[in-house]
Amino acid sequence: MTRCFMGLALIATLAGCATAPCDTPWSDGECRATKLLQQNDLLQAKMLAAAGNPEYYELANALLERATPTDTTGEAEFYRAILLIRQGPQAEEVLPHLEKAADRRHPHAIALLYKVYSEPYLVAEADPVKAEHYRTLYGQLDVAKSGYPSFEKALSLVTTLVQPETQG
Repeated sequence: MTRCFMGLALIATLAGCATAPCDTPWSDGECRATKLLQQNDLLQAKMLAAAGNPEYYELANALLERATPTDTTGEAEFYRAILLIRQGPQAEEVLPHLEKAADRRHPHAIALLYKVYSEPYLVAEADPVKAEHYRTLYGQLDVAKSGYPSFEKALSLVTTLVQPETQG
């Protein structure tokens, strides 16, 4: 029995070691390549979404769909919400993405949810209780405790991201 337990412990230990190369630059393995490609997909999608050119929204959405299954930070869900807002805000489509991102403690999603319920934005009426919930939640994040980005900076950034593009 002890030998069986030790064998299982060894397998668990080795399995942990097998996952380490994902975080080691230039390591071999499919895990590392998958992680790098996911990071690339997120980066490209963020740039395309932030650029505000509707011509690139389809590509940005495809990149985000590919990155979403392995994203644990909520970043993909946040930018999916931004894309939806830029295409014509529909609360019933946008809010589930923001809430998933907030569940993963994504600071900008939490700031945007605060904006949604405090102004109101995307919803018909302000909800001060929900707004305060998201303001408090932001304050509990590590980034808030470190001061960067401050809540005000995060709110400013999300406001800029959701502003309609002006044709110039």
